[in-house]
Amino acid sequence: MELDLKEIASATMILFAVIDITGSIPIVLDLRKKVGHIQSEKATIVAGIMMIGFLFVGKQILNLIGIDVYSFAVAGSLILFFLALEMILGITLYQDDEPETAAVVPLAFPLIAGAGTLTTILSLRAEYQAINIMVAIIINIIFVYIVLKSSGKIERVLGKQGLSVIRKVFGVILLAIAVKLFADNIKTLFI
Repeated sequence: MELDLKEIASATMILFAVIDITGSIPIVLDLRKKVGHIQSEKATIVAGIMMIGFLFVGKQILNLIGIDVYSFAVAGSLILFFLALEMILGITLYQDDEPETAAVVPLAFPLIAGAGTLTTILSLRAEYQAINIMVAIIINIIFVYIVLKSSGKIERVLGKQGLSVIRKVFGVILLAIAVKLFADNIKTLFI
């Protein structure tokens, strides 16, 4: 196992696109408004542990409980679909009886380390060395942490109107990602 900058750069960019924390800013801000506080440290640590753990034992865990990668991806696509509907329509589907903070659900999973991210990690594992993927995960987690910590500043810069527009635009993008993830994986379940 040796570090390969090309593999690290490629895996980093792929994970960055799939995690899409910049596209999730409206969701993060909405969660902060609902619960009052985002536990950035806890969310990023849990997401990082989930991703690195999944890198090494993901396929075995899914096989152990009788779930294939495609079923996992379809389930994740449905969660993303409903998050997108909340963003686009301005409705609330996810409700926590006593929300105090947002960290593990829905921030660490499924927003940061969702089915799309975990499925991508399994795909990368087939092409790249584990050490390079692990470095790419750490780079992405650092960026995620910075974005989560800066969400208040980002909100002030964009303003209410700017956030509303971005929320709807990224809601449509998230919906498209959910549909693509669903379409790519549902057909394999029926073959």
